[in-house]
Amino acid sequence: MPNETLLNRVQQSFDRQGLMRHLDARLVRVEPGLCVVALPYSDKVTQQQAGFHGGAIGALADIAGGYAGLTTVPADMEVVSVEYKINFLAAFQGGELRATGHVVKAGRRVIVTTAEVIHIDADGKESACAVMQQTLVSVPKTY
Repeated sequence: MPNETLLNRVQQSFDRQGLMRHLDARLVRVEPGLCVVALPYSDKVTQQQAGFHGGAIGALADIAGGYAGLTTVPADMEVVSVEYKINFLAAFQGGELRATGHVVKAGRRVIVTTAEVIHIDADGKESACAVMQQTLVSVPKTY
């Protein structure tokens, strides 16, 4: 499937994500087996000490891995997360987070992905924030 077709498919699904709209997340890049999603810092994504909330970081990693997985299934299918495990490496405020999801193995039913989350500060400095491993399953598309 050409990259533009993949991008359109992922963008259409992404646009249906109420949580991603609420958090102001955006797609940055889509290729076969890869997806990059950005999350800007705002009061929508903070915890009590004004850092990015772990739930927002986890959601970003889940979305990046999930959409990387979506690029490997037929157009009449979607994917859903069965599980993920995330390690938080450092806390950050300001700037934005970028999660890069990669497909490790795409089977007919089960897909394993990873996602790396980095923080990019106002000066463009990149720092490791979190790493995730995820299991997805393909399901019929219902919309």
